[in-house]
Amino acid sequence: MTDTNMIERRSLHLELVERIRPLIVERHLEPGDKVPEKSLCERFGVSRTPMREALKVLAAEGLVRLEPNRGAWVTVVTVDEVEEVFPILGVLEALSGELACANITDAEISHIRQLHDGMMESYRKRMLADYFKTNQEIHRAILLAAKNPSLTNACQALSARMQRARYAANLSEERWAAAVNEHEQIIQSLEARDGKKLSQVLVRHMQNKQDSVLKWLRKANANTTGEGDAG
Repeated sequence: MTDTNMIERRSLHLELVERIRPLIVERHLEPGDKVPEKSLCERFGVSRTPMREALKVLAAEGLVRLEPNRGAWVTVVTVDEVEEVFPILGVLEALSGELACANITDAEISHIRQLHDGMMESYRKRMLADYFKTNQEIHRAILLAAKNPSLTNACQALSARMQRARYAANLSEERWAAAVNEHEQIIQSLEARDGKKLSQVLVRHMQNKQDSVLKWLRKANANTTGEGDAG
C-alpha cells in the first residue's frame, strides 16, 4: 500500500532519510531487524536507487549497518557506545548553550519559547512522539542560535546515533518528569541569556539522560539474557 503523502521532488534520498529515520527512532523497525527495502520502496513510491542512497546516509549516522549482498540492518545501541557518545554530547551542548546566549536574537528566543510551550502541552497529554519531536527541535534551535555551523554538524551527527535510546528512555514516567523540569530551567536560562547557567543545565541534562539510557539498556539486556528480576 502506498502512502497518500507521496514524496515530491527535492533531494529524494534525503526525503527518504527523513521518512525512515523516525521508523527506527520510534522502534517501528526494531534493533537487529533487516530493513525491508522492497516494502519501503513500495510504501513511498520510489525505486531502489534513492532508497540505497538513503540507507548510506542512515549508516553514516549509525542507525543502520550495511552488509554487502545482504542489505541493511538496524543497529543495536550498546552500553559502550552510550558511555562513549553522551559525555561528548554534553560538552558540545554546553558550548552551544554558551554561544547561543551570546548570539541569540529576540525572535529566536520567542520561537524556542513557542516550541517549549508546545512540548509542555504534549507532556501534559502524554503524547510521547510529539513531545520527543518538539524536544529535538528545541535542542536544534539552540544549536542554530549558537551561529556555529561546525558545532551544529558535530552535535547533530552524534545526537542522531543516540535518538533511539533517548526516545525509549523517556518512557520512564520518573525520568520524563525530571526531563521536563530540566527543560524549564533551559528555557529560563536562555531567556535570561545566562550562558554559564544554561551550559551547566545542559551538561546535567545530558548526564541524567545518559544515566536513564544506561539503566534502560542494561535492564533490556538483562531481560534478553534471562537475568532480569525474578517475579
